[in-house]
Amino acid sequence: MMVYRHAVILAALLLICATAVAAPDAQRQAQLEHLLTQDCGACHGLHLTGGLGPELTRAALAGKSRDSLIATVTQGRPGTAMPGWAPLLSPDDIRWLVDLLLQGNPAP
Repeated sequence: MMVYRHAVILAALLLICATAVAAPDAQRQAQLEHLLTQDCGACHGLHLTGGLGPELTRAALAGKSRDSLIATVTQGRPGTAMPGWAPLLSPDDIRWLVDLLLQGNPAP
């Protein structure tokens, strides 16, 4: 019984560590916010309220899973104009951007 409890605790700690976002430093955050406004905004609209791509507002993303959004940014959407950003952004960068969008993006 004790071994089972330790295994459950260890699994929970590993899950927490695996999903933790290492926040980029302030300079990288500014670069990522610029990318969000300029590069993402080119398709999703200057205010991320939609364009060629769907809107990325907090309200529009409500109910969408964080993991599915991370997968979309990482891998893109085949058959659409949405590219995968994994070649240009680290997994931590992508998670940080998705979290920023889920909290309400900084677009002007």
